[in-house]
Amino acid sequence: MSHSADSDDLFAMPGMSRAAPKAGFPQHGLFAEVAYEIVHDELMLDGVSRMNLATFCSTWVDEQARKVMIESLDKNVVDKDEYPQTAELERRCVRMIADLWHCPDPAATQGTSTTGSSEAAMLGGLAAKFRWRQRGGTGTPNFVCGPVQVCWEKFARYFDVEIRQIPLRGDRLTMHPDDVAAYCDERTIMVVATFGQTFTGLFEDVAGISSTLDQLQETSGLDIPIHVDAASGGFLAPFTAPELVWDFRLPRVKSINASGHKTGLAPLGVGWAIWREAADLPAELIFDVDYLGGSVGTFNLNFSRPGGQAITQYYEFIRLGHIGYTRVQSAIYRAAGRLATGLREFGIFEMLHDGDPHRGITAVAWRLTGDPGFNLYDLSDRLRSRGWLIAAYPLPADREDETIMRAVIRHGFTVDMAELLLADFERCVKQLAQHPFSTPLTRQEAGGFTHTATAAVPNKKIDPA
Repeated sequence: MSHSADSDDLFAMPGMSRAAPKAGFPQHGLFAEVAYEIVHDELMLDGVSRMNLATFCSTWVDEQARKVMIESLDKNVVDKDEYPQTAELERRCVRMIADLWHCPDPAATQGTSTTGSSEAAMLGGLAAKFRWRQRGGTGTPNFVCGPVQVCWEKFARYFDVEIRQIPLRGDRLTMHPDDVAAYCDERTIMVVATFGQTFTGLFEDVAGISSTLDQLQETSGLDIPIHVDAASGGFLAPFTAPELVWDFRLPRVKSINASGHKTGLAPLGVGWAIWREAADLPAELIFDVDYLGGSVGTFNLNFSRPGGQAITQYYEFIRLGHIGYTRVQSAIYRAAGRLATGLREFGIFEMLHDGDPHRGITAVAWRLTGDPGFNLYDLSDRLRSRGWLIAAYPLPADREDETIMRAVIRHGFTVDMAELLLADFERCVKQLAQHPFSTPLTRQEAGGFTHTATAAVPNKKIDPA
């Protein structure tokens, strides 16, 4: 059968008269425009990514960034010899980030792009483990942390390291400096401080933790380094709260990971790992690859991966500069502040994080006060009917009985969108008050409903990232 675009309507073409292949590998192919339309239409069920306030990841990029990504589709970042300028742009980003985070010598330190902050975190953990072994450490090493993203639990399991998570005490929502020393010993390879906690968006007190470890060294001789998981905060505080001391200005901070595709404004698929000094990355972790007739060191868990994200990160750095990043990130905080102010006015929400740039990332977190006749899982579900994806979930260890909601405010979310969201909050709260979504019995037994990406049964362990 011949195909003519002039005579055939797309939806009358062969392939549209049956369901899309789902089980085995298809025997016959489809016209490109038919295959595209099937995939395009199925993805409409995903909803609008910019209304997904559960994710930390970029959902908006400008047209020039899209062009750079398309032009870089065929570039493999690991092929340093074949794509030397891609390697150079990656290295420039490392130097720029090292400068942003106050490395003593940004031009000489070690750093790398990764597929995201999770890979970067694991590289920081591996370096700490290898340094500890070099100092004579024996037995099973451990690291100390508070409530962390699941990648740290993966690191502990995959690389045979004990994770010592400090439970939340009283009304605390983050790891506090005065809890740290009791969990450290001669097998502690690092303390992981989270600069932008997953559950609430709050910053942990890195300077206070460093001071505690200084005191511990004076009394016990234990010299324990800090790794800062700055997945989201690393590209916010330098521009909106520069007086906060959390980075390499603290000598005890040996490595930092961050996600370029979160608050770094880059497209999905790029993270960064930076070490304070070259000596903080053990040589055993570095592999040499050919580069312009010589060799260059690489230290990644992945090998072949696209170079476009690191290239586009460089584009964003030079497009905005320090002044531009300050302007953009401040605008996101303003939108977060407007949402927090509006939620307070309902009188039934208590703010855990109101988007203050000195306390945390561009997120708003809250819990219900009293019993308005519904729970946060009900509210999350009702908001989803309006297109908004906002996470509802239990707090971590020792606070699992408490449910909160968190909205992550990202580049592309405006004050006007905050007003639209608040109007939908008002609509949904009224609907729930007049027509309860679930009976008290089902709420008590099930803790609400499980909704993909927006809510979870309270006793189920989740990662709300």
